[in-house]
Amino acid sequence: MVNVPTYTHGHHEAVLRSHRNRTVANSAAYLVPHLTPEMSLLDVGCGPGTITAGFAGLVAQVTAIEPVAEALALAQDFVRQDNVRFEVADVHALPYDDSTFDVVHAHQVLQHLHDPIGALREMRRVSKGVVAARDSDYRAFAWYPEVPALDDWMALYRKVARRNGGEPDAGRRLFSWARQAGFTEVTASASVWCYASPEERSWWGGMWADRILKTAIADQAVGHGYATRADLERISEGWREWAAAPDGWFSLLHGEILCRG
Repeated sequence: MVNVPTYTHGHHEAVLRSHRNRTVANSAAYLVPHLTPEMSLLDVGCGPGTITAGFAGLVAQVTAIEPVAEALALAQDFVRQDNVRFEVADVHALPYDDSTFDVVHAHQVLQHLHDPIGALREMRRVSKGVVAARDSDYRAFAWYPEVPALDDWMALYRKVARRNGGEPDAGRRLFSWARQAGFTEVTASASVWCYASPEERSWWGGMWADRILKTAIADQAVGHGYATRADLERISEGWREWAAAPDGWFSLLHGEILCRG
């Protein structure tokens, strides 16, 4: 039986607008030097498949998994390479033998799990080479101008994510989680996404202006009594205010780990 965690973001178009912008180049560059053409790779929590498709051009075989069929279908609709297979699977109980894959990868997955250390143990079990993970760290996000509504957004998001059993500040914890999962060799690093051009601000700010009103986050925030619809409207307008600022700047810190042993 697949253990499906509560996914804070959901799969609304406003969320997918962000997720479909992710590629191997902007989201897994730390892993690329360790890939070779003969490898097999397990892509945990593959989302809409944009990173998966990039991996398919770099290794021999990719297996892409999601915990529910509806989410997996997003990747199946996008990825066209013949060397990718898709399976519904739970990262806490992977249906694979020990040492099945050369590489096991997860992007923006561990932050949503009740037991990220247990998930890393399973990823370690099915890997015969490298386990790689990258997660954002919400508390380390930085922006300018300092629009008060964005402070409210940050506090609300972290509250909802933790209510769902996740850890929104996962990036800084990846190194520790990997050590607790039993890895003997861990290389930790960090990288950022940064949005500052008019086009980037319009895309990022507009996406979050919609996302805070229309996605699962909005429903959960209101349902748990953490915010009213009026609060969400105010936060949405704050995102549009930030996006319109000619000197607007936003950075997102990510932690990364490459694990062996």
